[in-house]
Amino acid sequence: MRITVLCVGKVKESYFTEAIKEYAKRLSRYCRLEIVEVADEKTPDGASEALNRQIVAKEGQRLLEKIPSEAYVIALAIEGRQPDSIELAKQINDLGIRGVSHIVFVIGGSLGLGEAVMKRADAAVSFSRMTFPHQLMRVILLEQVYRAYRIIHREPYHK
Repeated sequence: MRITVLCVGKVKESYFTEAIKEYAKRLSRYCRLEIVEVADEKTPDGASEALNRQIVAKEGQRLLEKIPSEAYVIALAIEGRQPDSIELAKQINDLGIRGVSHIVFVIGGSLGLGEAVMKRADAAVSFSRMTFPHQLMRVILLEQVYRAYRIIHREPYHK
């Protein structure tokens, strides 16, 4: 299985970078992991709703350009379904059984994901109704994908 984490912006803090590297290393025995970043737009403080929509649309276009047509897309969105770890593992496993060979998880920027990206998504998942920094969300996502593969392979992992 090929897993792509497609995200807006770069990781700036070294502690996030180190955590991402660690989970990428752990995942290498289960899947081919790729992290693809697209440029984020600067969002001025107090930006109007119209400007925010433009920013989300620009970032969304960049994301859509990076999604292969055959990929199964899971958008990380606050309004998405909130699976537990076992349900996420089952979803990933079931996709593989159905012949899906490439899953793209999409993480938006500070303003979230736009309508065009959500329309392209095959599923939407929420890790919480709370908002997390998108850099931290990468770490959380990779940990959960790693946990999912441990569950799929019936291997122990701390609870």
